[in-house]
Amino acid sequence: MNDFTLHTKYNYDAAIRKVPDFPKPGILFYDVTSVFNNADALRNVIEDAYSIYKDTKITRILAVESRGFMIGGALGFRMGLPVALARKKGKLPGKTVSQSYDLEYGSATLEIHLTDIKAGDNILIIDDLIATGGTLKACRAMVEQLGAKVAGVFGVIGLPFLNYKE
Repeated sequence: MNDFTLHTKYNYDAAIRKVPDFPKPGILFYDVTSVFNNADALRNVIEDAYSIYKDTKITRILAVESRGFMIGGALGFRMGLPVALARKKGKLPGKTVSQSYDLEYGSATLEIHLTDIKAGDNILIIDDLIATGGTLKACRAMVEQLGAKVAGVFGVIGLPFLNYKE
């Protein structure tokens, strides 16, 4: 992927609310919605993502449900790129490709409209949080099944204790 230089030295950790025992006991939930409720934090997220990927040959953004939609939409606007959506199973009305994956506390299935990603596209996948990588692996599998490739991955939060960089 990319070596990157951030646009800012913004303290995202201070802007992200941590909720213990959600969605179940023993999980410390990193609530990225607190970033959306802080205009300065959100502006820095978008500018940092832009600074990382502006020189990458990305042709389309794939935003992961649901908080990834907000980041992906704003970054797509900033970069002048179309944004495809990876949604939970059953939420898209057209023909889709789907992929199931495991989470740290369950399993899920994502889908992408067949027409939203073109063969040869270079895709930047956007999600709010990168933990075990299951969501991103599912997205990569669908992107590759549609004949495109993953040019990069961006998340606001990466959980080091779950080796998110792996």
